[in-house]
Amino acid sequence: MKKSKGSQIIFAILGFFLAAVILSPLIYCLSTSFMTEQEIYASKLVPSRIGLDNYRSALRVAPIFRFILNSTIVACTCTFMQLLTGALAGYAFGSLKFRGRKVLFYLILATMMIPGNAIIIANYLTMAKLQALDSYRALILPYMTSAFCIFNMRQAFLSLPSDLQEAATIDGCNSLQFFVRVGLPLTLPSLGALGIYTFLQIWNQYLWPLLVTNTINLRTVQIGIGMLQNADSVAYGPIMAGTTMVLIPSILVFVLGQKSLISGLTAGAVKG
Repeated sequence: MKKSKGSQIIFAILGFFLAAVILSPLIYCLSTSFMTEQEIYASKLVPSRIGLDNYRSALRVAPIFRFILNSTIVACTCTFMQLLTGALAGYAFGSLKFRGRKVLFYLILATMMIPGNAIIIANYLTMAKLQALDSYRALILPYMTSAFCIFNMRQAFLSLPSDLQEAATIDGCNSLQFFVRVGLPLTLPSLGALGIYTFLQIWNQYLWPLLVTNTINLRTVQIGIGMLQNADSVAYGPIMAGTTMVLIPSILVFVLGQKSLISGLTAGAVKG
């Protein structure tokens, strides 16, 4: 049914209003990062001039770029490993037939019901026994696989027609060849959506990096922002400047992967 011009205008106004509400914290953060201390306490919305003093101050207090590098290394590595293990396990549970498949899959699903904070001490003790504390290994190893990723990739492989694998088998493809040449290309939308979700989830971690790292060179961005505060006063300008620098990579990932995210979320939603 074709929408009337009036309804299109109403939806456009609602969309603009919602976008303004959602983006207002980001816009205020960016605007405040250019303000002087007097302008911030005067509750101004727009700076009188564009100055970089707050950015210079933030970089003097904390090595923001080092924190961004650490978070990028950890987030990219964890994302790659979760997609790799999730795709392989999802293919096994969705396409291969073996004894105990359902029981094993349900056991993996059961781990999703355990809160992350409930096992954080066990993970910490494990990292301590492996002598991995205060290293990239401690930040990466507990997040190399994900039950959520396995579940979603299993659903993606289950949505593929069974005739595809039968035809590939007739053509001489084994299970690994079908996975690489047929399965992965057809499940790329799901992989893209999971990749963006996983990257942002790891990027925004706070408690685990705070627990397992001690040296400043291994701190991640969420902990680094806290270093811009001190016990005597709160410098809102440098904090907003540091927050703006930290937000840029995650916003870029979301914007560049928006198409993959939407196609992944809508994959299989329409059948015709």
